[in-house]
Amino acid sequence: MTGFARVEGHDGTLSWVWEIKSVNAKALDVRFRLPAGFDALEIPLRASANQKLRRGAVTVNLGLTRAAGAGGMRINRDALAAVVGLARELAAELTDVAPPRLDGLLAIRGVLESAEEAPDEETRERQLGLLTGSFERALGSLQAMRLNEGSRLEAVLAARLAEIESLVREAEASAAVQPAAIKARLKELVTALVEAVPALPEERLAHEAALVITKADVREELDRLTAHLAAARGLMAEGGSIGRRFDFLCQEFNREANTLCAKSADLELTRVGLALKAAIEQLREQVQNIE
Repeated sequence: MTGFARVEGHDGTLSWVWEIKSVNAKALDVRFRLPAGFDALEIPLRASANQKLRRGAVTVNLGLTRAAGAGGMRINRDALAAVVGLARELAAELTDVAPPRLDGLLAIRGVLESAEEAPDEETRERQLGLLTGSFERALGSLQAMRLNEGSRLEAVLAARLAEIESLVREAEASAAVQPAAIKARLKELVTALVEAVPALPEERLAHEAALVITKADVREELDRLTAHLAAARGLMAEGGSIGRRFDFLCQEFNREANTLCAKSADLELTRVGLALKAAIEQLREQVQNIE
């Protein structure tokens, strides 16, 4: 399910922003983007996310800033000396190389460092606790947004199920599935077989007749579609994390609709079967959006 949450916080000179984004996915995939030095937060926060979410590709981003004047910059003279030494060696070997510029030296990673002092243990523990609390609030906001989306999807799913039920009833009422129509169709085919092969053995004739009856009878598929409809409505009434089970149920819906179309020897029944497949696909697309 899709969703977005943003929560800000601060402690002294430190300010932060949590942003959590969620998009549809079959399983749960949570990815954290944390600043250096805050990696220890990932394990407990991931456990919290896994406990409260079941599906979705979730991206968690933590942005940190410090108040102006809270720290400064300093030169790592050991790193600078090493770089200058290497530059001099290269200059001796390559006479046509220009000497390094000051701005170029300072741009080398590790030469210019933050002069900000690391917080003491008490301050760090307090800040980690505040960051965790902010994350939990952001996660709660994300859950609320996903629940709101789920409540809107409920009406859409109910409409798709009603459409599928109507098509199943239409298929049940089709003349092609009535016993008289099946009997007439069987009689036609048996007559055609006897005329084509007058000496056809009775065993072969019985076998062919059984195949015709089996192919013409779609009662079993319609009964299973009706059972799947009851199961789908039961899942919706149950609530909670039903996305994966509902997704599997859509596969079963589609299996029965495919078999119905394969067995159909009637244009009207085929039309209903194709409409069923389209309605089931629309249902499946919406089911992908629920947890």
